[in-house]
Amino acid sequence: MRVLHVECGRHLYGGPQQVLYLLRGLAEATGERQDLACPPGSGIARAAREVAEVHEVPLRGELDAGALLRLGRLIRTRRPALVHVHSRRGADWWGGWAARRAGVPAVVSRRVVSPEPLWVARLKYGLYRAVIAISEGIRNVLLAQGVAPGKVVTVPSAVDTDVYRPGGDRLWLRHAFGFPPEARVLAMVGQFIPKKGHRLLLQALEELLPAYPDLRVLLLGTGALLEGVRAEVAARGWADRVHLPGFREDLPRVLPALDLVVHPAFEEGLGVSLLQSAAAGVPIVGSAVGGIPEIVRDGVNGLLVPPGDGAALERAVRSLLDAPARALAMGAEGRRIAERDFSLGAMVAGNLRVYRDVLGSGRATQH
Repeated sequence: MRVLHVECGRHLYGGPQQVLYLLRGLAEATGERQDLACPPGSGIARAAREVAEVHEVPLRGELDAGALLRLGRLIRTRRPALVHVHSRRGADWWGGWAARRAGVPAVVSRRVVSPEPLWVARLKYGLYRAVIAISEGIRNVLLAQGVAPGKVVTVPSAVDTDVYRPGGDRLWLRHAFGFPPEARVLAMVGQFIPKKGHRLLLQALEELLPAYPDLRVLLLGTGALLEGVRAEVAARGWADRVHLPGFREDLPRVLPALDLVVHPAFEEGLGVSLLQSAAAGVPIVGSAVGGIPEIVRDGVNGLLVPPGDGAALERAVRSLLDAPARALAMGAEGRRIAERDFSLGAMVAGNLRVYRDVLGSGRATQH
């Protein structure tokens, strides 16, 4: 079974990393190389060549109507059994229309929890035989928008627990960022965009940094708000305690050497960085929103706080800093959750099951 996958992301993290996991797993499970359509020069274009036939296609977003023609030509040339669209950014429109015009069944993955206008959801998801939600939180949003329950299948994102694992080098981390050897290190991993909640963490740090002189903070990632947050950190006089090193490709080495991960998002489909942190054995404080409670189990491998509540966030972080043995036990439980509920094998099998359901019966079924 050959599937044409469409992914618009340019950087190899989040959704594109999940697509790469899927391509590798499908190659192993089916013995057949898949097709991948992605932007020229993208991270996944380089990484996927060992396991897929990569087709670098200009995909410029919602207003790029030419994507309909380009994807249509590719579908007619490659003649896949199925088209799987993984990215929004216009691909969910143009990919769905291109597959329909070519007479090829299509499925789409939904990775974001933010609702769309009802008329958009009705038109868009009408193009697809199945919609694959990466969390129950996203599935519930889709059902509320009128997508038929039998059409929406939950297949959670996965984490490579062989790559992300406990046992980090704490001294290396502290030396690498110029922190004291005895420092406790809290990190936030995510794009610098409003919905991730960076400024909510800064609010909590107003109380936490004076109370814990040994506390250091890493804000990892890039995005539109990065320089604004950097300027705010400098203005507060925190530059020696709060570091913003940008995007890191060595997260498998960084994460297990942390004491705590914080994720105060206002909305989140599931959160790949949370899966990685759990697999690395790090306790997590996160917002009780979207798919976050599906990986951060309150009182088990971390603590959940109401979204937008800076005071609750500060209290939750403080409670784990004050109880290191509890935090350590939560980290160990997070590792077990990652291995049990978010394995690569389960993710690949879930997607493959959707493909077979669609091709066998013309629709997908929720399992």
